[in-house]
Amino acid sequence: MMIKHMLALASLLLGCLAVTGAEASADEEIRQPAARGDHIESLLRQMTLEEKVGQLTQAAGGRSKNLNSKLTAEELDRVRAGRVGSYLHVAGAEPLRELQRVAVEESRLKIPLLFAMDVVHGYRTIFPVPLAITASWDPEQWETTARISAREAASSGLHWTFAPMVDITRDPRWGRVVEGSGEDPYLGSIMAAAQVRGYQGEDLAAADTVMAATKHFGAYGAPTGGRDYGSADISERSLHETYLPPFHAATTAGTGSYMTAFNDIAGRPTTANADLVNGTLRSKWGFDGMIVSDWNAIAELMNHGIATTRSEAGALAISAGVDMDMMSLVYADDLPAAVASNPVLLQHLDNAVRNVLKAKQKLGLFDDPFIYHDTAKEAAMMRAQDHIDAARRVAVRSIVMLKNDHAILPLAGTKRRIAVIGSLATDRQSQLGSWRARGDKAEVISLLDGIKAGASKGTVVHHAAGIDADNPDALKDAVALANDSDIVILVTGEDYDLSGEARSRSDISLPRDQQRLADAILAVDKPVIVALTGGRPLAVPGLAEKADAILMTWFLGNQAGPALADVIFGKAAPGGKLPISFPRATGQVPYSYGEYPSGRPADPDPAKDTNRYSDLPITPLYPFGHGLSYGDIELSNLELGSPTMDGSTPIEISATLTNNGKLAGDETVQLYLRDRHSTIAQPQKILRGFKRLSLKPQEKKTVSFTLTSDQLAFYGPDGKWRSEAGMFDVMVGSSAETIVLTGAFELTETVESEVPAAAIATGVTVQ
Repeated sequence: MMIKHMLALASLLLGCLAVTGAEASADEEIRQPAARGDHIESLLRQMTLEEKVGQLTQAAGGRSKNLNSKLTAEELDRVRAGRVGSYLHVAGAEPLRELQRVAVEESRLKIPLLFAMDVVHGYRTIFPVPLAITASWDPEQWETTARISAREAASSGLHWTFAPMVDITRDPRWGRVVEGSGEDPYLGSIMAAAQVRGYQGEDLAAADTVMAATKHFGAYGAPTGGRDYGSADISERSLHETYLPPFHAATTAGTGSYMTAFNDIAGRPTTANADLVNGTLRSKWGFDGMIVSDWNAIAELMNHGIATTRSEAGALAISAGVDMDMMSLVYADDLPAAVASNPVLLQHLDNAVRNVLKAKQKLGLFDDPFIYHDTAKEAAMMRAQDHIDAARRVAVRSIVMLKNDHAILPLAGTKRRIAVIGSLATDRQSQLGSWRARGDKAEVISLLDGIKAGASKGTVVHHAAGIDADNPDALKDAVALANDSDIVILVTGEDYDLSGEARSRSDISLPRDQQRLADAILAVDKPVIVALTGGRPLAVPGLAEKADAILMTWFLGNQAGPALADVIFGKAAPGGKLPISFPRATGQVPYSYGEYPSGRPADPDPAKDTNRYSDLPITPLYPFGHGLSYGDIELSNLELGSPTMDGSTPIEISATLTNNGKLAGDETVQLYLRDRHSTIAQPQKILRGFKRLSLKPQEKKTVSFTLTSDQLAFYGPDGKWRSEAGMFDVMVGSSAETIVLTGAFELTETVESEVPAAAIATGVTVQ
């Protein structure tokens, strides 16, 4: 009773409505709430403090490799008592239906549960890893991937995915680069919005959608030294211009939830950063959805050194605007004591409960809590044929051709002997990548099997592992096979366990055994095509120098083998582009094409004192936006709709693409800008438009970009976005380093804006 009166008094002093926190009497009627806001308020009035923190608690129903394993009888009692609001690491229409039944039929308030999983690049049908899909430079591929992932996950009883991961990173030593969209905020923003649209569809209450949890809000992709979970010691300008735009784009696209980042920005962990979460995300951007912590992150505020007790950590997180506690149980076990000692926290607590209940309402769970639990639909949806077909198309479009000397690709003709060298050629597990949800390696078609199936009749394909702990002669056997063949396909790179969470690497060159294999095969006097696997950019100058062709294949998912074969044998043209630069050496990172020029801009002459390493060229091994194709596609005829732009009238910029070759090919035309003179230094280039096009031989297309003055803005020292009057250079090309067409226009007036410039999509038309 004392707690009851304390909470009621606190509510009165705060002037808040419907936040008494008083227990319902034993004989109070408990009604099944409908999906209406007034019923959410009714629920709040009836909830005990324990039931409120229960709604804010997400528990693991199992482990990532052993789903549902923790759904014991004791766990069901927690559900009946209203002490849990969500589960992760659960799946399956039938078992989750029973869990949901206990919640809505046997608990006091009958509030449905939220079921969640990291469905990042596929649920059962596994697509390429996220960095690879972004390499398609085609947002439709991301939307397709997310849409199919949502259908499969929803049919298996899930409501919520911890995706998209939209962290920008410019340091590929960071293991989680594989989960994001690379180094550029504009490209990342376009891909973030596409994923949100794909997961959530047009109606979150539909039975084939899942709620997106855009992550990891803050600057998780900028840890010092690329070490996972490390501090992001970056400027306010970098935060707002580089790292936050994809999150703003996700907000505009309607993401239902966010996940905060583990790490801190200049000493302020995002999990307790009220200025960033409540201030920027909620107040400035208007986000009104739910926010969840990362795994155990609330308790880890003590490790950061900003909380001395779990109770204090909970108070900091709830005050910052973090609604749901993933797995630390701080809210469940320690927040009530914090509320008792500081009744002001009650308002934050009730706001958090509202946000959780609103999310369940938007998903339609109050209207029909069992809509996601149709076992017949689940059986029909898993790996449906159209899903498998889509996985192959996305994989093809994700492959990047880094090199193709003497047009060795595509391979044509018959009666040739092909040697496929490398243990990664048969590694099905690696093709699933990290966060493979319910993916099964038995359902992966390996690179070797794809090549064998795709080869022309009369072509003989042999394989040698080259690296085998059980065979000391494996390398010698591989060299012998290469010598006895007409052409070699060397499959080398990283395996899946070298990239992902907690998989940062101090050296991103080839692993030692892979380098030995590559050196031995490249020394053979045979043409060598490299299929480079991995989840990050790799420093591979030896491959770049000696191989005849290099295909960056990443980890391509279930249809890895057929996709690679389609490109190698010319059934499809490669057309992917790098979403992040490849360095010449690990010491060259972090690197970005969009750095500030400095007072002594880098010069190719190492004898000059300029902004460069004395022992490396000033360019990366392969630049952002790089990727070759078949055909011979030419960019020409740059046209600007006007030599000037004002604050209200957009400008149109167009260019023509012509395929002068004998083969069909793809090209992604890229539009870069440069503010010539400004009150503060501006990047050497900023990407502000792109479009991937396929052209048949002799085909011609014109692409037009429509720019607004808001897209020219920078984040000033006063915390405002503005586009300053002056001259802007226009650069159109096929990569950040391969600029073919140039022009300029003048912005005639200074314009202030409210939106991160990189988060604004450029209008694109094709004729």
